Amino acid sequence: MATYEYLCSRCGAFDVKLEIGTAPTAYGCPVCAGAARRVYSSPGLSLTSKAVAALHVREEQAREAPAVVSQVPPHRRVPRHPHPALSRLPRL
Repeated sequence: MATYEYLCSRCGAFDVKLEIGTAPTAYGCPVCAGAARRVYSSPGLSLTSKAVAALHVREEQAREAPAVVSQVPPHRRVPRHPHPALSRLPRL
């Protein structure tokens, strides 16, 4: 579902949620039932957080110029802690 913006000459702007690609150029106003024309505006990308915007920029940069690795990173051993219930099991 996509949100489409329409502008009624009497009542003002309102939003309508429709399936993508099915928005007509004119839509009935929910207040006065008059014809409202579709308004084309920029998408709401400015509402994203700074962290999400930074991820988008980083992803686009990686698409154009991916980071090159010259060697395999060193293996770091992750310490494993045994489950406490294992100490209560019988030994054979």
